[in-house]
Amino acid sequence: MEQTILTKEGYQKLIDELDYLKSTRRQEVSEHLKVARGFGDLSENAEYDAAKDEQRELEARITTIEAQLKNAQVIETEGMEQSDVIGLGSTVKVLDEEFDEEMQFTIVGTVEANPRKNRISNESPLGASLIGSKVGDRLAVETPGGTVAYKVLEIVR
Repeated sequence: MEQTILTKEGYQKLIDELDYLKSTRRQEVSEHLKVARGFGDLSENAEYDAAKDEQRELEARITTIEAQLKNAQVIETEGMEQSDVIGLGSTVKVLDEEFDEEMQFTIVGTVEANPRKNRISNESPLGASLIGSKVGDRLAVETPGGTVAYKVLEIVR
């Protein structure tokens, strides 16, 4: 498995989620299975099948998180305020030149990416283009909808 890039905050969230899944959720799923077994014939027991599916999904998520944590590279965001170059963990204000719209993004690894919270992946077209850029740089970013022009306005502290 390839390296998982995480902020300290993202790393801690995965640890917390793993702890919750292993302690609380496993117990809940175990109870669901126990209750479903009580409904009789397992070959025609929809509740049992649903509980087994839930258990498979839970164990798959646990395995995924464990692998991500094992291969994690935690990026340091402290001291970034001294950098004038955009990197992982940077929060950046850009101008979409076509729509004359300012936007702010934090560049994170793919595991932490959440466009709704303005957290974009370093592997996304915009994130990859922003890495290494400085204030004032103009970027032409190839997106599925075509080329979009951006100007870097600020590396937010």
